[in-house]
Amino acid sequence: MQSKSSTWVGHLVYVLIMAILVSAIYFAGRSINYNWHWDRLWPYVVNTEMQEIRATGDGTAQVQDGRLVIEFDNGDTPQVIEKYTTLTVRDGDLIFQGDAVAKLNNWQFGPIATGLWVTIKISFISLFFAIVLGLVFGLMRVAKNQTARDLSLTYVELIRGTPLLVQIFIVYFFIGTVLDFDRFTAGVVALSVFTGAYVAEIVRAGIQSIPPGQMEAARSLGMTYPKAMMYVVLPQALKRTLPPLAGQFINLIKDSSLVSVISITDLTKAGREVVSGSFAPFEVWFTVAALYLVVTGTLSWAIQRLEKRLSASD
Repeated sequence: MQSKSSTWVGHLVYVLIMAILVSAIYFAGRSINYNWHWDRLWPYVVNTEMQEIRATGDGTAQVQDGRLVIEFDNGDTPQVIEKYTTLTVRDGDLIFQGDAVAKLNNWQFGPIATGLWVTIKISFISLFFAIVLGLVFGLMRVAKNQTARDLSLTYVELIRGTPLLVQIFIVYFFIGTVLDFDRFTAGVVALSVFTGAYVAEIVRAGIQSIPPGQMEAARSLGMTYPKAMMYVVLPQALKRTLPPLAGQFINLIKDSSLVSVISITDLTKAGREVVSGSFAPFEVWFTVAALYLVVTGTLSWAIQRLEKRLSASD
């Protein structure tokens, strides 16, 4: 067991190493004469600037009971603006189409925050279906039925032997065309099927790591094979498979960046779009990497907590 002094020395060495890495990044930026502009990035995360409300046609401004009404010259239905922070026109002013007539103090999420939400949504929906697929085909891998074993083996080898990027294209352009999938659904299907193959092998390995005597003892007590598998073998296998499952789920979140090739605006695609508009590539990609790290780190922490809770129940 380590002493407190050695623990503090270890922490100090860690801090020094991290300080050296941060300094190396800073001086690398200085060496290429790069000017950091973190202020440009914030509006693309959360936009707190006042939003302009523009006229949809030519007419005359009228302020009535706290509302701005624009009477159009062509007789169309007037434009009524009830929610605003400040007015930029006065009663009786002539208005032309596209003029800013009011401003609204209403913050909204920028493309980076929106892309992060899309990444989280597509990752965790895919995670759910990947677990279902992995459990089903993992059980088929150890089933007594030869047909089930052959089908599961074909699925696992076919999916693991082809790149995810190719599978995304096949699902979107071929299967998606036949079944009329939208982009998001095609991305979920591709990620679920891909990750499910790896989860199936993890489940298979976890089940086969349990001593055969556990199944035999359960069957000798009168339990059927499905009940023995569900209540005796699988709970023990789950504890052993949590670490590799955590790694696979983290890979799923990172692999979700590939769905940008079918025009899903996830975090990676949003980062590319922001770079072209902000001219701050390093700031954007460091932020994107940090956001991915937050998501994967949170998932890793949650699985570690679950692992400790399950081990404490032994």
